[in-house]
Formats: sequence, structure tokens, C-alpha cells
Amino acid sequence: MILGRLLRTATFRLTLAYLGVFGISALALLAFVYESAVGFMERQTRETIAAEITGLEEQFRQRGIRGLTEVIRRRAEAARDRASLYLLIDADGRWIAGNLDRWPQGEENEDGTIRFTFERRGRDGEVLRREALARRFLVAGRWRLLVGRDVSDRIGVQHMLANAIMLGGGLILVIGVLGGFALSRWTLARLEGINRATERIMAGDLSRRIRTEGSDDEFDELARNLNAMLDRIEELVRAMREVTDNVAHDLRTPLTRLHARIELALMGELDVGKAREVLEEAMRDIEGLIATFDALLAIARAESGTLEAELEPVDLAAVAADVAELYEPLAEERAIRLVQSLESPACVSGHRQLLAQAVANLVDNAVKYTPEGGRVELRVRRGPPPVVEVVDNGPGIPPDQRERARKRFVRLDPDRSTPGNGLGLSLVEAVAHLHGAELELDDAAPGLIARIRFPARAAAPVPAAPEPAAG
Repeated sequence: MILGRLLRTATFRLTLAYLGVFGISALALLAFVYESAVGFMERQTRETIAAEITGLEEQFRQRGIRGLTEVIRRRAEAARDRASLYLLIDADGRWIAGNLDRWPQGEENEDGTIRFTFERRGRDGEVLRREALARRFLVAGRWRLLVGRDVSDRIGVQHMLANAIMLGGGLILVIGVLGGFALSRWTLARLEGINRATERIMAGDLSRRIRTEGSDDEFDELARNLNAMLDRIEELVRAMREVTDNVAHDLRTPLTRLHARIELALMGELDVGKAREVLEEAMRDIEGLIATFDALLAIARAESGTLEAELEPVDLAAVAADVAELYEPLAEERAIRLVQSLESPACVSGHRQLLAQAVANLVDNAVKYTPEGGRVELRVRRGPPPVVEVVDNGPGIPPDQRERARKRFVRLDPDRSTPGNGLGLSLVEAVAHLHGAELELDDAAPGLIARIRFPARAAAPVPAAPEPAAG
């Protein structure tokens, strides 16, 4: 079972592929070395024979046939234990000199060389069968001379080299296959750990993480990336559960009231004025529900990443001025002074509607939580980087609660009696991230500074003013 899995692993197949490439390369190299070595020894043998022949020819020219015979006899005596072979016979085939007792039988090559076998007694008296390479030629047109070399030792070296190459190739093959098994087993063990962890995660255990070996290799890097992804997924699931709980809590009350009012109206026991009052209250509940879902949809649009094509140059000062104009009546109603400090143009590449909604949420929160007679300041700084700030002198947000306040449906009042749905800062942060900006919450001492800081690269050309209509 395990062997079958190992054989099916991509690592084992890849190892075999590398082994095949390496084996072919090694085989080609060893074959080249073998052929080069054999060729070198063959050339060396032929060159030695040629040198011997040249020397004997010189002796014949200087001393004649008697001198040549004497030289061959001396060399044959000296070469009893050496590889040089000599044989001189007359025209009738009678032996004259040399260390071969008869003319050898063998097939002669085109270059005049002849390969043959001969017998020689070893030092222990044993008859040895040897192989030789020689050249023959005529001397003075009458005598035949054979000069050669015993190549048995050389052939033995060639056989030994060939056996070594075959043994080395076999060892390479065996070691490669064993290495492939070992590597595949190690890789399979690492992947099994990842697979077991993912199976537990798919079964619902989102707290499960993939173990790292501390080797800092690609498997550890993969495990770290998967663990980071799982951390993010677990965080999103936890946030979704919180959102679900908060949605259930925030929508249950208005839906219950709406149901009760509709049921009361259906009883038909209300006069016209009371019925109208009930319907107006139901309309307010419906508008609140619609506002909640509109906010959720706006957050989803901002987080989807599909709005980048709709970005255009937007003047933050103009957007802030429109928002301030919208909230001035509400601020005056609560005796709150809404101050504007706008540097124009402060242009970024952005989505005008979402930017306006984000700024409106910040101003709405500031007006909502600032006590009567307080002050709210809306600032726009040209930068770089461009910055939008809303400063109030209300109760502010404690530092340890500022991160939590950014989450959806989170409202810091325990009884959740303050008007709103807890989506304001969540929407602002989503819009900020869409524009590559950061939402910062700081202390105004007293009060809160809500700041959207755009990156310097977000600056965009000033949008052209619309041309006046022809009159």
C-alpha cells in the first residue's frame, strides 16, 4: 500500500526523470572516457610498433641482414618478460630469429597490421594464451619480418574498465532508485501532515494549524502561508458569526415592533389619526432596516475590489463641503457648531459616492455623540498626503476600544440604545481600504479625531470645472 503510494508520487516520478537524465549523461560521459582510453592505448601500441620498425630498418641499412638478425636476437632475449614480439624468417619460411616460434595465422588489416593469438609459458611453467598486434614487411625482398606487441594486458585493462563502468552505472541506478524512494517517503510524510490538517479543517476544526519543521524550506513556507490564510479565514468566520448575532439582535427589535404595529393596524380598532401614527412608526422602522441593508451593501461593494474601474479624480474639499451643507441643519438643531477648514483642491483618484458616504458617516457620528452646545470641525488637508479629519469634543472612544469600534454592528454602549446600526466606522474603513487609505482614531482631549489618511500616490489631477452652458 505504502509502496504503491510512493510509486505514484510526483516526487518519485520526478526523481526517476532526473535519474534518467543523469544516467544518460553519465553513460555518455563514461562511454566517452572508455573510448578515449581504449583509443589512446591502441595508438600507443601502434606508435611503439612503428618506433620498433623504424629502429630495425635503420639497423638493416647500416649493418645488413646479419646485423638485423643480431639485433633481433638481442631484443628477443631481452624481451622474454616484456611485451615486444619479433620474428624473422627466410623465403622458405624457416625461422631465423625472434621470440615467436612460427609465423602467426591471422587476418591482415588494410594498414598491414595483423591480430593473432600465441602461446607463452609463464614463470610457473603454465602455458598462457596471449593476444598480439603486429605488422609484417619484407626485408630486401626475401626475408619476412614481423614486429608486434603483446596486448593481452591492455585488453585486460579494457575489460576491467568496461566492468567498472557497468558496475558504476548499476550503482548509480540503485542509489538513484533508493534515493527516489527516500525522497518520496520524506515528501509524502510532509504532505501527509498537510493533508491531515486540511481534513480536520474541512471537518470544522478551524483552530487546526499545519506544523512546521523549522527547516525554513518551501514546505515550511507553504505551511506558514496556509496558516496565515487559516488565521484570516478563522477571523472572517468569527466576524461573520458576530455580524450574524448582531444582525439578529439589531433586526429582531424593529421587525418585532413592525409586526406588532401591522397586527394592531389590521385589527381595525384604531381611528384614522392613531392608524396614521402607527403607519409612520412602521415606516421609520422600515427605513431603519433599509438603511442597515444599504450600509451592508455599500461595505460589500467597497470590499469587493470591483469598483477600481469607476475611480475618477475627486476633490475631497468639494465632497466635504457638500456633506457639511447636508448636516448643518441637524447640527443647528442640536446647538452644535459645525466648523469647516477645507484646503481646495485636495484631489484623489476615488469613488465620489462612497467617499461622500464615508465622510458623512464620520460627521454623523460626531454630531450624534457631541453634547449640545459642542463643536464639530471638518478638516481637509491638501497634503501630500491628502487627509480628511472630523474632530469633535464629545466623549471620544477609549484607546482599548478603538479597534473593536471598527467592526460591523459593534456599538460601544452596552444597552445599544443609541440610534444607529453600528456600521458607520466599518463602512468608513472599507471605503478607506478601497482607496489605499487608512482610518485612524486619535484622542482630541476631549473628544475624538477620526482621520482618513490617503497615500501620497493617491493624489490625482484637479478635475476640470464643467464648462458653462451656452446661453
